[in-house]
Amino acid sequence: MEQIRFDKVSFAYATIPVLEDASFQIGPKVLVCIVGPNGSGKTTLLRLALGLEKPTEGTIKILGKPPSKARHLVGYVPQHALFDPAFPASVIDVVLMGRLGRTWTGFYRHSDFEAALQALNEVGIADYRDHPFSELSGGQRQRVLIARGLASEPHLLLLDEPTSNVDQATMKTLYRVLQDLSRRMTVVFVSHDLGLVSTIVTSVMCVNRSVVVHPTCELTGTAIRELYGLDLSLGRHDHRCAEERHSHD
Repeated sequence: MEQIRFDKVSFAYATIPVLEDASFQIGPKVLVCIVGPNGSGKTTLLRLALGLEKPTEGTIKILGKPPSKARHLVGYVPQHALFDPAFPASVIDVVLMGRLGRTWTGFYRHSDFEAALQALNEVGIADYRDHPFSELSGGQRQRVLIARGLASEPHLLLLDEPTSNVDQATMKTLYRVLQDLSRRMTVVFVSHDLGLVSTIVTSVMCVNRSVVVHPTCELTGTAIRELYGLDLSLGRHDHRCAEERHSHD
């Protein structure tokens, strides 16, 4: 079943168009990277998929449902998570926030703690469960935030620039985490680091008001710069090319 489907979707803030006539589909258990210049609509695309914004035209289906009805099945890691450094939250406290939509009593159950610990294990940071979140490194915090998105036991995971402001070694670790997760769910993330992600992603979604989805083998750094004005480099990654063509939508 398609995990994400946009059909002729347009969106504008007031009178300023952001997306125009965007149509694409994303299938199960794939890893997709979204690229585009600043202000091109990347974050808006994620917000539309989450049902936080509504299209001015067109239709969106997430896991076969309207976004508002599928939101509980989608994990989300925003670009900027605001935490007060003085707030005494432990790692497990932060991850448990991902269970808030699943508990109605105001108290966490044993199953909530199990899901949070499983999420921490998946991102390789379970040993830090009792550490203060504010004392972690940038890369460790990002892994905790990914675990928070996984704690809701989603079928689809969306991430907005999960590797911003981390060093290259940490970036590689985070991308390995996302690659592992894509073996059991669809993972879609925004990034500017195509040179690094090109060896692991299934497709690259180029957003600049319109949307074009490419198998990564069909892209070069020169093509990206010419089409989207991005200063990016891209290696080759050929496993999709034998079976499907890229789509211009």
